[in-house]
Amino acid sequence: MILAVGLGCQRGCEAHALLDLFDNALAEGGVDRSSITALASIDLKKDEPGILAIAQALDLPLHCFNAEQLAVYAERLSHTSEVAFAHTGCYGVAESAALALAELLSGAPARLLITRKKAAQATFALACAG
Repeated sequence: MILAVGLGCQRGCEAHALLDLFDNALAEGGVDRSSITALASIDLKKDEPGILAIAQALDLPLHCFNAEQLAVYAERLSHTSEVAFAHTGCYGVAESAALALAELLSGAPARLLITRKKAAQATFALACAG
């Protein structure tokens, strides 16, 4: 089974804030950190130091998608954000990225296992497929 984590964050979000959100969301969902396959975000975050640091710390690949690739998931999101759309061109980075990556890696339809979790500067979602 593919378990893909989608991450979104404000510019300059610290790695520890992302990791705290990551660990808290997984604990709440009863998911072991070692079962995560890969991380995903929007291409606007491909150079974001906090996201790069968490990918390295967890030894997980990071896949980034453009807004067009993520926009197709709008109707499947648990939460849509006009603010996110204004900044990125999609209605939710974390959930969209998680779904996109789970489907890319599995070649099968994905579903959200953990819907959007929000911290002060970051968002997290977990999708599964396969």
